[in-house]
Amino acid sequence: MSKPDAPTGIRLGPEQRLAWLRLIRSENVGPVTFRALINRFGSAQAALEALPSLAQRGGSTRSVRVASAEAAEAEMAQAERLGARFVCVGEPDYPAALRAADAPPPVLAIMGDASVLNRPTVAVVGARNASLAGIKFARHIAAELGRAGFVVVSGVARGIDAAAHDASLETGTIGVFAGGLDRPYPRENRPLMRRIVDDGGCLVSEMPFGWEPRAIDFPRRNRVVAGLSLGLLVVEAASRSGSLISARLAAEMGRLVFAVPGSPLDPRAGGTNQLLKDGSLLVTEASDMIEALRPMDGRLEHRPGLEVEEPEEVAMAATATDDEREGIIEALGPTPVAIDDLIEHTGAAPGAVHLTLLELDLAGRLERHSGGRVSLLF
Repeated sequence: MSKPDAPTGIRLGPEQRLAWLRLIRSENVGPVTFRALINRFGSAQAALEALPSLAQRGGSTRSVRVASAEAAEAEMAQAERLGARFVCVGEPDYPAALRAADAPPPVLAIMGDASVLNRPTVAVVGARNASLAGIKFARHIAAELGRAGFVVVSGVARGIDAAAHDASLETGTIGVFAGGLDRPYPRENRPLMRRIVDDGGCLVSEMPFGWEPRAIDFPRRNRVVAGLSLGLLVVEAASRSGSLISARLAAEMGRLVFAVPGSPLDPRAGGTNQLLKDGSLLVTEASDMIEALRPMDGRLEHRPGLEVEEPEEVAMAATATDDEREGIIEALGPTPVAIDDLIEHTGAAPGAVHLTLLELDLAGRLERHSGGRVSLLF
């Protein structure tokens, strides 16, 4: 495998990094909203100052919570105590593959050797209650991928995840948390997580320090797992497994999706067999993946839209009149619609539509869906 290009980018200054952390930790600010705010206001600090008025125009009946400088500084201190640090999208250490995904996390907490994040990476995921055969295969495939030059990424869960991490410790592995880096889950995998860091891999999370993982946080973690990888392999998965969410997210990002066939009599193979029926690539040995992944050569095209170097002045996007705002909100409902369709239906300027959606988002009244669709929360 050819050596990947050296990471490029510009590092944020201390004040910029603090403002970025404050902005992403503020109420109702997710990756899509963060990017929209930076693109509109030109800097995280200017966006922080605008949050209250934007949320109010979006219909919020109370003051939006803006993360304080003291809270962000305390989180940075906590990270330093644990030997972790924050990397922002566009900086040299930020993983190029994840940056190329739609709406990447603006800020990642990283513990360990960040250089593995910019090597060719493959995700290996599967059932927590994996069979012995599934665990054995996951270990074998992860070890073979590592020897072929790939870093293995997974979600540090029980079963297949743990087996894949353990087998790739010597060649490089990345564990993605659903909670804060100081809240490892599950507890029995803590020794494995320590070994990942000690053996030259790394642990990453987009969630705040102190955040206990909830059920709704695991799909978000799965999105990072998929975004970090060139391709994603599902070893075992039941028909309703969370690993299928990872596979769907990977496919939406344009990553290759692989699956291992299993016995029709084993419910842990129901999801993987369905993936194969739906067109995923069949894997019975590591060469099936290596041959498909090699042409990608560890590089993904960068999608512009959010840069680390914040411009000093940014031309303000169009504002929305009260009539335009009312028409846009009236056109929205509980059924997701494409933003382009919303622009065409209302006849409003694209800038006015995007601004209104931003206001609704910050007011907690908007839900964003895959494919750039949006719906109104009632």
